[in-house]
Amino acid sequence: MTTATAPLSSKSYTLEIAIQGSREAVWTALTDEVNAWWLPDFHMVGPDSIVRFEPRAGGTLLESKTDGSSLLWYTVQMAMPAESLHLVGHLGPDWGGPATSLLSLTLETRGDETVLRVRDALYGQVTDAGAAQQQDGWRQLFTDGLKAYVEK
Repeated sequence: MTTATAPLSSKSYTLEIAIQGSREAVWTALTDEVNAWWLPDFHMVGPDSIVRFEPRAGGTLLESKTDGSSLLWYTVQMAMPAESLHLVGHLGPDWGGPATSLLSLTLETRGDETVLRVRDALYGQVTDAGAAQQQDGWRQLFTDGLKAYVEK
C-alpha cells in the first residue's frame, strides 16, 4: 500500500464573457439547451453522451449515455432563474483533485449584451496549473460553446 500526503490549498478565479443576446435567451441556452452547445471535447463519457441540466436546488448537471455510463458534473445549490446558478462539484484525482469546485454563474445585462460571470472557488489538492486548466476549460466551453451558440 502506498500512502501520500498532499498539501491542501484553495484557488479562485473569475471570467466574464460578453454574449450578444438577452439575459432570457442566454439563460434558456445555458439551462435548457446545454447539450446543443456542449463542446465535443467536454463529453467525458463518450461522444454520443447527452448533457442535461436541472436548474433548481438539488438538480444536476449530468452527462449520460444509454448504456448507463454517466458523470455527475455538478449539483445545483441555488438557482435564481435568468440571474444566477450556484453549483457544487468534485474533482477526482484523474481530473486534478481531490478537490471541490464551488462554481457561480451569474448573468448581467449590459446594454444590448448579457455578461456571463463565471466564478470558481476550488479547494483541496489544488495546484496553480490545475486551477489554470479549469479556468481555460470554462473559458473555452462558455466562449466557443455557449456564446457561439447564442450568437448564431
